[in-house]
Amino acid sequence: MSPEDRVAAMKTNLKLTDDQSTKILAIYKESAVKRDSIRNAGGDREAMRPLMQATNEKVMAVLTDEQKVAYKKMMDEMRARMQQGAGGGGNN
Repeated sequence: MSPEDRVAAMKTNLKLTDDQSTKILAIYKESAVKRDSIRNAGGDREAMRPLMQATNEKVMAVLTDEQKVAYKKMMDEMRARMQQGAGGGGNN
């Protein structure tokens, strides 16, 4: 899922403001570049864990308390889907 697609989904699910959307899109784009660098250097999911955690913390800092609860729920649901084998990894 592209950074733009992620933010579009969050805008709908979390009712992000335009300002929040812009900030979060920048966070996801920066994260995507770093993730690609790690992947190109032969890094695996474990090597990416600190980047994913830092990205989530940056996103949480932009959200309101109410949005944080919804974001955490959304991330938990996505994690559960991925563990069941239905999660991303496609060439979107």
